[in-house]
Amino acid sequence: MSAVACLASARLFLLPLLPSTPRRPPLAAARRRRGSSVRLAAARREASPPSPADAVDCVGTGSEVECFADAGAEPLAIAEEQRGKGEEADASPAAFEVAGGQLWEWASLISPFFFWGTAMVAMKGVIPRTGPFFVAALRLIPAGALLIAFAAARGRKQPSGWDAWLAIAAFGLVDAACFQGFLAEGLQKTSAGLGSVIIDSQPLTVAVLASLLFGESIGAIGVGGLVLGVFGLLLLEVPALSVDGNDTTIWGSGEWWMFLSAQSMAVGTIMVRWVSKYSDPIMATGWHMIIGGLPLLAISALNHDPALNGHLQDLTWSDVLALGYTSIFGSAVSYGVYFYNATRGSLTTLSSLTFLTPMFASIFGYLYLGESFSPVQIGGALLTLVAIYMVNYKSIVGEK
Repeated sequence: MSAVACLASARLFLLPLLPSTPRRPPLAAARRRRGSSVRLAAARREASPPSPADAVDCVGTGSEVECFADAGAEPLAIAEEQRGKGEEADASPAAFEVAGGQLWEWASLISPFFFWGTAMVAMKGVIPRTGPFFVAALRLIPAGALLIAFAAARGRKQPSGWDAWLAIAAFGLVDAACFQGFLAEGLQKTSAGLGSVIIDSQPLTVAVLASLLFGESIGAIGVGGLVLGVFGLLLLEVPALSVDGNDTTIWGSGEWWMFLSAQSMAVGTIMVRWVSKYSDPIMATGWHMIIGGLPLLAISALNHDPALNGHLQDLTWSDVLALGYTSIFGSAVSYGVYFYNATRGSLTTLSSLTFLTPMFASIFGYLYLGESFSPVQIGGALLTLVAIYMVNYKSIVGEK
């Protein structure tokens, strides 16, 4: 999930956010990953006319972000186009300045996926010396505290009432504790790249649950994507089931733990509507990280993870930087940059860049950890990524 050499990125994170009242837009509107997690709630603004920033609110879930636009606000695709025209009209004639602006724009768009993917590699590298549940807790608690402090500084309201805290606690148990716990356990037994592909398959489950619970339709192409996705996941997971002697145990498979992590994140996505009815989305995101991280810290102590069993002093500076990177960049900063891009009208582009997270995880897992895919797993990964795009096809085309 290199801590704060990111003052520039932190400036993106510390954007002014206005309180919002959630509506119920389709869950397939716009999705994205990794730390921490962060999820989308609807936005209803009193200002008239609303700006793109006023039309979007985001909630962190699992290792990504979910963002929905206010149906009554100016469409973000149109806002993005108009913003681009205005920038083009005011742009300096110097070609290098135009190129530099475009380069910064793309770097801003890609950076959350880079942080999420490389955070998986950082977690994988440090888990043997710290323990899986310690890493999972550390990815959640500091980032959650940072989000709460930021939201409070911007005047966001703290959750109040039993309904709000019950919703956040349940959200934290499923989307934070289960998601990060399963992910960290799975990383011990599978590669960061393969695990990232499996976790990114969660939109397939979300599509099924949204259809069953809310009557949402994904269209014929989406249904085809579900079928293709199941086949792709089978190619990823079945060959990797561990076999010890005559025992075949599914719990020894890292791919199985990653699959459980993806399902936790999918259920968390469905829970966003419920949570957002009772609490500010940014506050809910921060508190669900802390509430979900505390039981993971307790499990880490009971599990005698090395970091809490007298070996914390054995960590190198590289390990400390990896832990800081996982928590700050892999959760809080990536969420802030994603929200910044969403408020600038880039939701359609962001939705189409989902595949970058497993790509970055695979590339850096190969470079730093020597990981590789088998031919069957490569085929399964490609099928799964195509299936994810097919499931999101209707919402992507609709946004355009």
